[in-house]
Amino acid sequence: MTFNKKLLTAIRKKFPLVDRDATGRKRVFFDAGAGTQILASSVRAMTKTSLDYAANIGSNYPESAGTDKAVLDGRSAIADFLNAPDPKTIVSGESATNLLGRLSYAIGKTTSGNDNVVSTYMEHLADASPWFEMERRGWVKEARWVGLNEDTTLNMNDLKSKVDKDTKVVAVTAAANLFGTKTRLKEIGKTAHEAGAYFVVDAVHQAPHGPLDVQDIDCDFLIISMYKIFSPKYISFMYGRKELLDKLTPYSVERNVTDVPDKWELGSPDPGKFAAVVATMDYFSWLSKQVQPEYKGKFSNYSGRARALKIALAAIEDYEKELTRATLTGFDDVPGLPDMPGLEFHGLRDLNRLDERCPTFAFRFPGRDEKETEKRFVMKYGIDLRYAFDSWNMAHNLWKIPRMARASMVHYNTVEDVHKFLRATKEIAKS
Repeated sequence: MTFNKKLLTAIRKKFPLVDRDATGRKRVFFDAGAGTQILASSVRAMTKTSLDYAANIGSNYPESAGTDKAVLDGRSAIADFLNAPDPKTIVSGESATNLLGRLSYAIGKTTSGNDNVVSTYMEHLADASPWFEMERRGWVKEARWVGLNEDTTLNMNDLKSKVDKDTKVVAVTAAANLFGTKTRLKEIGKTAHEAGAYFVVDAVHQAPHGPLDVQDIDCDFLIISMYKIFSPKYISFMYGRKELLDKLTPYSVERNVTDVPDKWELGSPDPGKFAAVVATMDYFSWLSKQVQPEYKGKFSNYSGRARALKIALAAIEDYEKELTRATLTGFDDVPGLPDMPGLEFHGLRDLNRLDERCPTFAFRFPGRDEKETEKRFVMKYGIDLRYAFDSWNMAHNLWKIPRMARASMVHYNTVEDVHKFLRATKEIAKS
């Protein structure tokens, strides 16, 4: 196991509410897919910078210059996180929903009305609704939806049959936020580019679970959201290929700004949020030092902070496979989630394919009231997860299951957390 007990203890200390909520109630937090716990260092950095640099960008006096620097530092940190070639290719926004909407509007200005957009039944609605809207407005002739295989992987034959010479955009998630299955991004990107389409990646759910490299993926646009990467809400980022950011015309107020990324951004940036992002990247750099011996000689094609971030996320990915394995196989006193009596499981279960998923699990108790079941997890067992509402995922439409339970973990969770969760699930299932 990449993370020993000492390192896990040190990691968890950096998240003040990892094992109890603000009221002091002890709990296991398994709702990371809706937003992770926040690093204390990220909040401290946001607070300090918000106080020190309240001035707006763009002037020469020290406070304004400090705001400019905080924003640039944040962009540079995200460029390293994604291995983007230039901080100017990093666009900020309030949310992934906001950025994807802005992108679809800019692309919509270039469509003929005879084009199509291809997306999938794995998508979060943030990466589905913009393409539905383009179809409703007549900007494209059709939005096409790629189906899933029985094991919840993307049906690649279906995808390739739906991409043609009129495809303007191929938009896919890097990992499904409902059931954790990853997509074959490089293969999908090749299909998109061979058709002359833009390749758009929603990496919001995947970003805290493993390394991302926009140059290796060869995507045109990629979106992440920082409240799902241990940072505060309302700061998200979109990588865009520089020539495309220059070429496309997003919505903006009437002003004389043509440079990227400025022309893509609305309103004044919050330097505190950018400082929080830097602090989160500093945390990953700290983590990389703790695991460095295990990754000696690896990621040698990166340098500096970019390499440190890749090592940290690779270590996280390796550790989270242990959480996934424990969830799928269970323990001596309790079966794994796929084999739990009275429970319907949706997701990859093959232990030889752990590379193809992250520790996010979809399941349901047929015939049971979802809201009451969620309350039992929370109130009786102290397991904070999501059931009473859907997960904003297109698979609900495909499977015609409006609500499913979702347990979503990240690297501050432990195998002991998994054990508690499975025991609670077993008791709920048999009662």
